[in-house]
Amino acid sequence: MILPPITVEAYAGYKGEETPRAFTLDGIRLSVDEILGRRYTETHSCFRIRAGDGQRYVLRYDLNEEAWELVMQERRMDK
Repeated sequence: MILPPITVEAYAGYKGEETPRAFTLDGIRLSVDEILGRRYTETHSCFRIRAGDGQRYVLRYDLNEEAWELVMQERRMDK
């Protein structure tokens, strides 16, 4: 499955690390309500987040390319 491109609004902390605050997916701006987890490697920063739509996503920042990508979008299970 190919995930759609995203635009991320991020905050660079005092160490310069990028942390997502909001992102636009399919033309809809979603706030990052909670960072559920984060992981850093030499080349990427990964963030597992809960967005304003109540769904969970994994966003990854490529440190070399200075670009964000959507890695995972949880599918909502409607009742």
